[in-house]
Amino acid sequence: MLQISQRINSLAASATLAMSQRSNELRAAGVDVINLSVGEPDFNTPDFIKEAAKKAIDDNFSFYSPVPGYMSLRKAIAANLKATEGVDFAPEQIVVSGGAKQALCNVILSTINPGDEVVIPTPAWVSYVEMVKLAEGVTVEVPATIEQDFKITPRQLRDAITPRTKMVLFCSPSNPTGSVYSREELQQLVEVLKDYPNILVLSDEIYRHINFTGSYTSMATFPELEGRVVVINGVSKAYAMTGWRIGFCAAPLPIAKACTKLQGQYTSGASSIAQKAAEAAYTGPQDCVEEMRQAFERRRDLVVELAKAIPGIRVNKPQGAFYLFPDVSSFIGKRCGDRVISSSGDVAMYLLDVAHVATVDGAAFCLPGYIRLSYATSDELIREAMRRIGEALAKLV
Repeated sequence: MLQISQRINSLAASATLAMSQRSNELRAAGVDVINLSVGEPDFNTPDFIKEAAKKAIDDNFSFYSPVPGYMSLRKAIAANLKATEGVDFAPEQIVVSGGAKQALCNVILSTINPGDEVVIPTPAWVSYVEMVKLAEGVTVEVPATIEQDFKITPRQLRDAITPRTKMVLFCSPSNPTGSVYSREELQQLVEVLKDYPNILVLSDEIYRHINFTGSYTSMATFPELEGRVVVINGVSKAYAMTGWRIGFCAAPLPIAKACTKLQGQYTSGASSIAQKAAEAAYTGPQDCVEEMRQAFERRRDLVVELAKAIPGIRVNKPQGAFYLFPDVSSFIGKRCGDRVISSSGDVAMYLLDVAHVATVDGAAFCLPGYIRLSYATSDELIREAMRRIGEALAKLV
C-alpha cells in the first residue's frame, strides 16, 4: 500500500479552493452558478504589464532566475515599499517567491520550531493554521467577532502570549473580513508587543492597496518593532496578477537568507517572465491600482446595502480587500422541507444547492456562524447573487 506522510494527512484541504472547484463543476454541468467563493480580482492584468512580459520573452529571459529573485525586481520592490509604506528594506532583504502564499510559508518554515506557538487573530485566512502545522508549531487563535469589527484588542493579544510564543501573524486588510487596523489600533497592539522583544511579527499586507480608509499603516513603520517585522506582499491583488504567481517577503536579513536557503532547495527562483512583469508593475504607472480600488469600494457599498436588506443577516462595513463576512447564525436550526441547517457550513451548501451561489463557510476561517462572500465580480452579478441569497434564505423556517 502506498504511504502518504502524516505531515500531509494532518493538513486540511483548502476550503476556498474546494468550493471554487465545486462551483466550476456545477457550471460545467450546465448549472448557472455565481461564484462568490474565489479570492481574486475579476479584472485583467493591465496591458503595460503584459507587454513587459512579452518583451521579456523576446529578450530571452528564459533561464533560471536567482533564487531570491532578480536584483532589479528586488530593488523595485524596496523602492515601492519606501514610497508607499515609508519603510526601509534593502534589496538584499527581499526574497521573491511563487506568490505571497509561498512567501508566508517560507517565513513560517524558516522561523518556527516544533512546539513554538504562533498567535493568529481570527477569523483568518485558511492557510495560516495549516502552514504552522507544517512547521510543527502550535497555533493560538484569538477570536474577534463582528461586534469588534473583527479586530482583536490589546488585552486579548497580551492574554494569548506565553513563554512559548515565537510569532504573531497579522493580516490587514483582512481576508476574510476586510477589516483594516488603524494606526491608533496598531499602536495599542505594539505597546503590548514591545514588552516581548523576541516575538517575530509576520504582517500579511497582500490587500494593502485595496483599502477604503484613505490611509494605511504597515507594522514595519513602528520603531518599537524594528528588526523583527516581516512584511508579505505581492502583485496578485493590487495589479490583478493572481495567475502570475509573484509574491515576496521583506525581512530582517537573517530571515531573508534563511528563506532563500529553503526556497533554493524546493522551488528555486520564481518564473523569470513573471518577475519581469512584476518589475513593470512596480515601476510603471499606478493609475490601474487606484481604478481597481475605486471599483472595489463601489462594489463594497453595493453588497453591504443589499446584504443589510436580507432579514436574518448581520454585516459590518469592510474597510478593505473584497470580502464580506456576514453573520448567518440566525439561520442555524431552521429548515427547508426535510433539509435542516445545523451549521454555517450547511448555510453555504444550501446557498450553493438552492440559490446556486458559491460562498465559503466561516469555519474554514476559524469562526463558525459566518460565511465569506467575495464581491470581486460585476455589479450585475452582485445584485443577482444577493437576490438569489435573499430568496433562498426566506424559504428557511
